Amino acid sequence: MDKHIHKAQSVVDMSIYKPETGYAAVAQVEAYWNALRGENLLPKRSEIDPRGIERSLENAFILERIAPGIARLRIAGNHLNDLMGMEVRGMPLTALFTPAARRTIADLLEDVFQTPATAKLQLTSDGSSGRPALDARMILMPLKSDLGDVSRILGCLVAKGDMGLAPRRFDIAELDKTRLGTQAHDGPRKAPRPVQTFTASEQSETQVFAEPKATFTAQSADQRSRAAKRPPYLRLVKTDE
Repeated sequence: MDKHIHKAQSVVDMSIYKPETGYAAVAQVEAYWNALRGENLLPKRSEIDPRGIERSLENAFILERIAPGIARLRIAGNHLNDLMGMEVRGMPLTALFTPAARRTIADLLEDVFQTPATAKLQLTSDGSSGRPALDARMILMPLKSDLGDVSRILGCLVAKGDMGLAPRRFDIAELDKTRLGTQAHDGPRKAPRPVQTFTASEQSETQVFAEPKATFTAQSADQRSRAAKRPPYLRLVKTDE
């Protein structure tokens, strides 16, 4: 008798996520997000369980949209704190970037929230005195709130190399944005009614099924005058008898 008991488990195929050397945390968070959403368009914020990304927690973060182009860090791992040299919770995501890159990040956040879409970024931080050059990777993936609106983002940031003196801010070297297609299910939806166009011959055929238009003939002034003088159909006759 086999003493081993096999339990059915949900298995995520990690072979399709091939991380670059040193950026495994980004691939793990991406795989977790995809496993959560399954056949749906997006997972919910309430479905995020820290135990599911336990090995990547120091690199993971959650953003909350507070205004167009502005999202603040609600939860952030220690890796982000180390890069900035301070507690980053409550700070806007743009604080991690150079002034030249902040407009691009603000526009990107709106694309991720509104489209919705996912975004992968290759980042660089130029070296200077006490600050060696850094390469980094970031991923941004939208989440639904409990109310159903897309107002959260699950993200991950990994910087490679000696951080040196904080704070470290990044420029965007490469940006890859993926629109989430309609092949994923997010509840039943009515398809928009297509607008039909017809050629002249097709239009004549469709008129076979159309009711004839009602005709309207305007009355002349003489006809309207005679109609006004016509006695009413019912009259009240009073008599004393």
